[in-house]
Amino acid sequence: MSEELSPINEKERRLEVKVQNTSPDTVYALGLIGAWIYYLSRAGTPQEKLKGFLKGFIWPVILVKEMLAFFHQE
Repeated sequence: MSEELSPINEKERRLEVKVQNTSPDTVYALGLIGAWIYYLSRAGTPQEKLKGFLKGFIWPVILVKEMLAFFHQE
């Protein structure tokens, strides 16, 4: 007695694999944390710590601006 799978059972047994791409938000968050570690570890005064905290948010903007300026030179 052989057991054959009906189309309904084949659908139930199908395994779906979803690939999740890394979102830009995740990459930005890792860069933000890295920038905070870099700037805050070098800050000595509370004013420098505040500047370092704010620079952590702004560094990607400056990076992209400088890269676009560099590529525009060609």
